[in-house]
Parts: sequence; structure tokens; C-alpha cells
Amino acid sequence: MRVALLGATKGMGRALARAMAARGDALVLLGRDAADLERSARDLEVRGGARIATAACDLERPETFGSALAAAEAALGGLDAVVVTAGLFATQDRLEADSALTQRLLLVDFTNTVCFCEEARRRLLAGGGGTLCVFSSVAGERGRKPVVLYGAAKAGLTRYLEGLDHRFRAAGLRTVCVKPGFVRTSMTDGLPAPPFAGEPEGVARRVLRAIDDGTPVVYVPGAWRWVMLLIRWLPRAVMRRVAF
Repeated sequence: MRVALLGATKGMGRALARAMAARGDALVLLGRDAADLERSARDLEVRGGARIATAACDLERPETFGSALAAAEAALGGLDAVVVTAGLFATQDRLEADSALTQRLLLVDFTNTVCFCEEARRRLLAGGGGTLCVFSSVAGERGRKPVVLYGAAKAGLTRYLEGLDHRFRAAGLRTVCVKPGFVRTSMTDGLPAPPFAGEPEGVARRVLRAIDDGTPVVYVPGAWRWVMLLIRWLPRAVMRRVAF
């Protein structure tokens, strides 16, 4: 499989890139830190044996989207899948205290991610179809006190991916919306972990199966499907009183 992966140098993205390289997928890593990309590419080459290319792409600079995906197409001879694991996270308290950070997070996690996906969608459909896999979050499932702003961005991203699936599945575009719950990465350092917290390697295995199968929605770890089912059914009056 020929894959362009945005966000492969940290956490879940790195684990997914390693899993893909280990099974022989051809990869182009997209990101904004050239040195970090090169280190990750060389690490993946050791693990998988194939040459790994890189291209500059910054979710805060939409002008980089088209050139990055064009470079990936050229390096791979086409694209079978585009994967987006990159994004921003900040706690609700930090966002409420910093309007500039709030604007940045909403721009990156919703508007610019959607614009990147639109560029990817056009290119995949022009090549006959393919898979667009994007990491959203369980935070977008329900309005909750700890993730009001981050959750709003992820809710919008989730609905966008659902709409793409409805509109373009018959044309050959398979969307995979990944909804991580709590996963132990640098993003969650310092936050209290629930009993069913996941590890990046387990997330990568589950996401890889979803990409192969074209599963429209995947919760990682899987227990979060049932946790969020319960939360979606709680009355609003209860949600006002609880802290999660």
C-alpha cells in the first residue's frame, strides 16, 4: 500500500508508521520539522527495509498541503491511502485562559484539517479511489465539561468525515474516522489515566485493520465504544452535574 502519513513522528502516528513499515507498505512522511521527519524515516527504514521519503507539510500553513501531497504522489507513483494523525490538544482550563491558543487549536484541528482532507480527497478520487484515515477523538461524541472547545473541533471533524463517507463511498473513497479515547502519549502526560487507557502500539494494530477493511469508524481502545455509548445516553441534567 502507498501511504502519505501526516503526523508520523510522535505517539500514535509513529506507532502506526512503524506498523506499516514493518509489513512493507511504501510511505511518505509529512510534517513540519524536517530533522524530525528524517530521523523517523531512517528509523522506519531500519524496521522495514524500504526507502522512506519525506515532504514538508504544516497544518498551520494550508499553502503546503498541495505540494506535500503532490510530492508524495510523485515519490510513490500514486496514493492508496492518506492518513492524518496530526493535531493540537490543550486542556479546557488552558484554552479558556488563552484566546490565541483557542483560535489556533480550532483552526488546526477543524478548519485546516478539513482543508487538507479536501486536497487528499480530490487526489485520491482522481486516482480511482483510496482510503482517507483521519484521527478525530471520542471528545467529539458529546459536549462535556473537560473538553468543551477541543471536543467541538473534533465533533465537527467527525461529522465531516461521516459526510464524506455518505457522499463519496460509491465513487471509491473509503473514509476511516479513528476515535481515540485515553492513550498514553506525550499529549496525555500529566493527565490521570482511566483503567482502560491504551498504548500507541495497540492503537496502531487496530487502526491498521480498520484501514485494510475500510471500517468507517473505529474506537481505540475498543472499550471506548461502550463508554461513549453510555455517555451519549445520559440526560443533559446529569451531564451538567458530572465532571467527566
